Amino acid sequence: MSRAIQRFTPNLSNREGYTSYRRSIEEEYLQMLLTNTLGRTFYADVNELLAQAAETHEMMAELNPEFMARALAFARKQGFMRLQPIYGLAVLSKARPDLFAKVFAQVILIPSDLFDFLTVLKGQGRGQGGRAVKRQVANFLRQTTEYWAIKYGGRGRGYNLGDAIATAHPVPVDERQRALFRYLRGHETSLAELPQIAAVEQLKKSNKDKERVRLIREGKLPYETVTGAVTANKKIWEALLYQMPLFALLRHLNTMEREGLLEQPQHLRYVVERLTDAEALRKSRILPMRFAAAYDQVKRETLKEALIEAVELTFSSLPDIPGRTAILLDISGSMEGEYLRTGSVFALALYKKTGGNSIFLLFDDRVHDPKPSRKASIMGQASRIKARGGTNTGLPVRHLTELRENVDQIIMITDEHQNEGSPFYRELRNYRSKINRNARAFIVDLAPYRGSMVPKEDENTYYVYGWSDQVLPYISAAARGFGPMSERVAKMDLDCLGNEQ
Repeated sequence: MSRAIQRFTPNLSNREGYTSYRRSIEEEYLQMLLTNTLGRTFYADVNELLAQAAETHEMMAELNPEFMARALAFARKQGFMRLQPIYGLAVLSKARPDLFAKVFAQVILIPSDLFDFLTVLKGQGRGQGGRAVKRQVANFLRQTTEYWAIKYGGRGRGYNLGDAIATAHPVPVDERQRALFRYLRGHETSLAELPQIAAVEQLKKSNKDKERVRLIREGKLPYETVTGAVTANKKIWEALLYQMPLFALLRHLNTMEREGLLEQPQHLRYVVERLTDAEALRKSRILPMRFAAAYDQVKRETLKEALIEAVELTFSSLPDIPGRTAILLDISGSMEGEYLRTGSVFALALYKKTGGNSIFLLFDDRVHDPKPSRKASIMGQASRIKARGGTNTGLPVRHLTELRENVDQIIMITDEHQNEGSPFYRELRNYRSKINRNARAFIVDLAPYRGSMVPKEDENTYYVYGWSDQVLPYISAAARGFGPMSERVAKMDLDCLGNEQ
């Protein structure tokens, strides 16, 4: 215990030697969950990040398992992250089986979550995880449907539904599911009550497009199953188009454009209507950067216009930011790629949400005024923002002080990797002493690295880790006096989590 506590000392240096601060272990844990350290980054390699992840999960299970359980559920359901919450759930299952049982259903939402969870257990040398794990897995498998079977039943590199059923031995809810379980286990069974399964089996044997199209439409087969069973051509994509979920449609826009499918006016009209359906966008919870990625891939101007509108619709229902706001976007070299795309869309959305009552600056080793417009589209403006230069996080705050800009909150979107100039916190304190002592600061940290630019004792600075459609509502609430993200998670009703459906 003492070793763990000593690790979280108040001060340290970042990778470039500049002063950094430790946040609380709870905030560091949320940062890891919500930014997903299991991948290559600009400043750290995969092995280093994997080691950090395992260490932090184990430490959290020892120091504050109740917070850990809440954080896992929060990161999966509201942060829309998968791998880190699943990994943490596996650690929690050993440390606190009671808490594990309460949050299992909030972390394991779909069969692929379950497969990753079982793979983590195996990698930890824990086999099937014991009785407590098997009980939760069995309960989850009792939700199995034909749709799950045809989408997740195939043999991949790891587990599939048949493997999970063989592991947990769930009791089927009825005879139809009993037949489904037998099918997934590879046993002979009647498909009379399983029309989608029957359609898939016929599709595998068919070599005629007309029959394939009929089976796809009558069986309402998901695109993953179809493209895994047959080679998709224009006719196959046409059959899939009208039954694709919105996210799948978005992902395959460039494919359908390349196949020439969208040259037909009725198909193009349908796609545009789906992409600009405000209610469908709200329910899909697709993150705006997904539209940005699609925008870069398609060529047809009509599609680009629909994607531009989709981004505007995604943000239209989010709350406004009260008071005068300074929005500071890091455009240094380390932000190149997805960080900058995400940060640009987010920053411009923030600007629009202030209703023009804000100042919007870009910074690297200099400060830039992008001259944003409330009328121009978010996507169009974001596409013109490019990465460059070094990182001086204190510079834009000093700029605010020199301009005597009195703002209620300063929102910085960054990966926090300062490598020159004056530290952010020094300039923030100077700003507060000279301009507005009550100014709140929000650091939206898009990267997974430990350490922060502001000590945890500063109660007027809030950290937001990662990005999801919850970020703007959180900042809006915090600007009105809402507590830090870790406090929000700590107040979640753990007893109710296991009862949510």
